Amino acid sequence: MEKDSFLRENITASHFAQLYIGLRKKEQRVYTDEQVSRLPVVEKSHPHYSEWIYRRLSSERLIDCLKNKNRSLRVLEVGCGNGWLSAKLADVPGAAVTGIDVNIEELNQAKRVFDRAHLQFSVAEINDLSESEFDIIVFAASVQYFASFKEVINTAMSMLSGDGEIHIIDTPLYKPSEVTEARKRSGLYYSGIGFKEMNNYYFHHSINELQVYNYKILFDPNKLGNRFLRKGGPFYWVCIKKQ
Repeated sequence: MEKDSFLRENITASHFAQLYIGLRKKEQRVYTDEQVSRLPVVEKSHPHYSEWIYRRLSSERLIDCLKNKNRSLRVLEVGCGNGWLSAKLADVPGAAVTGIDVNIEELNQAKRVFDRAHLQFSVAEINDLSESEFDIIVFAASVQYFASFKEVINTAMSMLSGDGEIHIIDTPLYKPSEVTEARKRSGLYYSGIGFKEMNNYYFHHSINELQVYNYKILFDPNKLGNRFLRKGGPFYWVCIKKQ
């Protein structure tokens, strides 16, 4: 990579990290060390209590899936934030977990709060680890911060072991007909909360973008029972296999 290009990318990442942490504070999504240590469990009085109910369910489904593989796993979480999910994944027998993010403030908190064997946190973007190999790569509420779904998934695919898997959870994926309206909603939301510039960093990907991959939907929120019973949360759980 040329020097000027390298500098531009790092400036952009740093600017996004500053903007993002400011937004999280405004949304009351920055937690104390004690609160982070208990995630995904939060007190009922917390403004995002209902969201965390769903995140607890999705994380438990993923953890059970990895446990059932009954083997050692090299796991990467892309966009790990304060590290709560990476820490949970590190408790899976045989798992060695790396959590990466560009948000230094939350990563420092992750390092401070979680002391797990076979768990490490790094300030990095996924391209920084392109020479590494993992059995499992997790995107939990992070794919929407990548402008190109194809580019980031292809990068992740190149880092998978022969029978490796990508898992996408807690992430909005839209029908093609829903994308335009979703963009409008996000624009209004970010403008209303005073973070209009976040529109430059938040993207709306279609479920149809999965069609070029060997993928399986492990949880579909639109299935009749899930939709009407509000069972399992509002987001897809997608597994993309290398083979």
